[in-house]
Amino acid sequence: MIVEQFRTGGDRNFGYLVADEESGDALVIDASFDPSMIVRFAEEHCFVIRFIFSTHGHDDHTNGNEAIRRLTGIDPLIFGDTCPRTGIRVEDGALFPLGSLEVQILHTPGHTPDSICILAGDALFTGDTLFTGKVGGTVTRAEALEEYNSLHEKLMRLPDAIKVYPGHDYGLSPLSSIGAERAGNPFLLQPDFTAFLALKHNWAEYKKMHGIA
Repeated sequence: MIVEQFRTGGDRNFGYLVADEESGDALVIDASFDPSMIVRFAEEHCFVIRFIFSTHGHDDHTNGNEAIRRLTGIDPLIFGDTCPRTGIRVEDGALFPLGSLEVQILHTPGHTPDSICILAGDALFTGDTLFTGKVGGTVTRAEALEEYNSLHEKLMRLPDAIKVYPGHDYGLSPLSSIGAERAGNPFLLQPDFTAFLALKHNWAEYKKMHGIA
């Protein structure tokens, strides 16, 4: 399996291409700002894009969808959509075939109600749910609770070796792992939701105290 990370523009946005080397089948995640670079990479390496996913509906993750649709003829999919080619609905636990791979959808609401993470082999694409050393922004207590549950009930149940590919270069590095986040992410180290929410409310002060950019 090949994973290629692209800096597509915007506010340090990442887009991704995942390809099964045996079949040449590929998928794209978060085709934002300048998706032509992703399509060009696929063409240069003889990969055939089969699926395009958006991790959530915010414009900075979907504003390249129309462009990549024109370039590939593939309809980008977001949570709740049904793939016209396979008939598979984008929902929690859904499995999409990609050559010899199976790609799993994890519904992880919190940052938005439609947030998903995408698990392909040992790679987890977390959108704005989990960054390296940080988590996605929320506005209300209810959203924060949803995010807390998504993090602990879905993502932190995955093996330590799973690599984490976030939707923005906001964190400590462009790439992490479940094990590294479990061991060092201050939000995931909080003992309960009350402490998690308190850290969200006091994140600016926490960053200053700990020298976090």
